[in-house]
Amino acid sequence: MRKSLIEEPRTGDRFSGPAERFRSVRRKTEELCAPLTPEDMMVQSCEEASPAKWHLAHTTWFFETFLLREFVPDYKPFHPDFYWLFNSYYNAVSDQPVKKLRGSFSRPSLDEILAYRRHVNAAMERWIEDGVSDEAAQRVELGLHHEQQHQELLAYDIKNAFWSNPLHPAYREGALPSAGDVPPVKWVEYNGGLVEIGQGGRGFCFDNEQPRHKVHLEPFALATRLVTCGEYLDFMRDGGYERAELWLSEGWDTVRAQGWKAPLYWFEADGEWRVFTLRGAADLREMLASPVCHMSYFEADAFARWAGKRLPTEAEWETAASGLPVEGNLLESEVLHPAAAKDGEGLHQIFGDVWEWTASAYLGYPGYAALPGALGEYNGKFMVNQMVLRGGSAVTPASHIRSTYRNFFSPASRWQFSGVRLANQVN
Repeated sequence: MRKSLIEEPRTGDRFSGPAERFRSVRRKTEELCAPLTPEDMMVQSCEEASPAKWHLAHTTWFFETFLLREFVPDYKPFHPDFYWLFNSYYNAVSDQPVKKLRGSFSRPSLDEILAYRRHVNAAMERWIEDGVSDEAAQRVELGLHHEQQHQELLAYDIKNAFWSNPLHPAYREGALPSAGDVPPVKWVEYNGGLVEIGQGGRGFCFDNEQPRHKVHLEPFALATRLVTCGEYLDFMRDGGYERAELWLSEGWDTVRAQGWKAPLYWFEADGEWRVFTLRGAADLREMLASPVCHMSYFEADAFARWAGKRLPTEAEWETAASGLPVEGNLLESEVLHPAAAKDGEGLHQIFGDVWEWTASAYLGYPGYAALPGALGEYNGKFMVNQMVLRGGSAVTPASHIRSTYRNFFSPASRWQFSGVRLANQVN
């Protein structure tokens, strides 16, 4: 990628606090795009995906639309058409182009989008350094977490674009870390009872993490580690994709309609299974101890049933994760793929590696209220036909994830870095 994509720090810049965080997050998005060619950045390879060029523009649109336009009276927008062109789904703001057509936007050019980012960055930095109100500061923080979400989506979309390319190019050079041996599955038991979940303290959260509320749990147990590729291969060899009794009805219909025989990015070559990663294709035999990834909810649920276990509810998962340090194989590790668990006591891989499917539908908590105005469309309007995932993945920024974070996808979706941790009842 051309050097101009990543703007170099200017001599004499002094950023402190929010301004420095703003610049750091914005630069990270550009760093993720640095290995890409302009042609790579045009690709929209599946229905869920967006071109990298569009991500660069839309995250900029968010700051221009919800901050500069609203809080800076003398701000001059970069281009009048960008107001609707790079809107994603905020109907209260403007109409927007059909999502599946984003890959056809050869114009504006990449250079113009990079100029758009520089224009908005400069205006944002001046405004933040002059001091902003508490309301505006909260909006800036929302914009930064929105951009971090798009950093993860960028990884999903780049991986799918390179997978769709018959050359199967590698996004990042270098081999994956050795998987090693598989530690035995152990179980951590919890007493259940009346617990509280949801964000109720200080610090940033999305509106769907509130309000904090009480939930009653029966005693339960969680597996100490994630399900591995080797364990999932056993499921496949036992006819997992051919046994209707293991699947929810819609899941079975999806398996037959889509012809699923393995997780996304698994393929056979010369009689052996291989797995496509952001570092290129790898032999599955070298990854058997690594967590299985890119599974739908339907596949996770079917595997759990085959194993004689179940998926955890999101309340069980959060109860177990609460108080644990946010550390693990996240974006900053630069592995860009789930890594094998290490042996030891307690829960492993709670944060990072793969988003863990739960058995919970994505609904508002009791007393949930969406944000006012157009920002109320951020989460609330998607609370139907989605399932909750928890914990982050190998491409989630560390400062973006927490134990109360609620991710959500449709049950058939597989392009995200998703996997499974088993749960069980305790008698």
